[in-house]
Amino acid sequence: MTTDTLDRVAKTETLPPRERLLQSARKLFCRYGVNSVGVDSIIDSAGTAKTTLYKLFGSKEGLVEAVLDREGQEWRDWFLGEIDGPGGSALARLERLGPSLKRWFQRADFFGCPFINAVAESDKANDQMRRLAIAHKTIVSNRIISLCAEADISDPEQTAHTLGLIMDGAIVMALITRKASAADLAAVACQALIESRLKVALPIEA
Repeated sequence: MTTDTLDRVAKTETLPPRERLLQSARKLFCRYGVNSVGVDSIIDSAGTAKTTLYKLFGSKEGLVEAVLDREGQEWRDWFLGEIDGPGGSALARLERLGPSLKRWFQRADFFGCPFINAVAESDKANDQMRRLAIAHKTIVSNRIISLCAEADISDPEQTAHTLGLIMDGAIVMALITRKASAADLAAVACQALIESRLKVALPIEA
């Protein structure tokens, strides 16, 4: 696989080798998939030696885990910032789930959830990718659980997990269809679920 058409920002000489490898691997993995990208493509894009990759990460698998760790942290910081950043009530923050997903889906570099993709590609007898994905999703889920509890929603844990299921479905749908409108459907479904679980009914607008 050639890399001539790939963005080579990660090859900037001012970046240390570890950062170049992480950025190059991230772009390649997200676009082509972990299993489709070989070590040679990564080091070619990063402008490093193969021995450097193994010295820094131990193996391609070690690099994959480092990329997922970086990707997960950055995505969570962004997504939770989208929900919490503007402030407001817990309900107002929950209402931002769908719109925040839509902004993600509209980005040119949206290639789905890297954790879902990694689990789908990995050996199903190997639980490592699954553990990484669960750890990532647990952090997001815990924040949504706390918002559901703060909003006085019945069974906040189950509600949050159901909201997560809706969000994951929208992510996969957007990846397959390349249509950001999947987030609009998710927003409607999330709102309907939230309203059905409120202990105190929302006032009816005149």
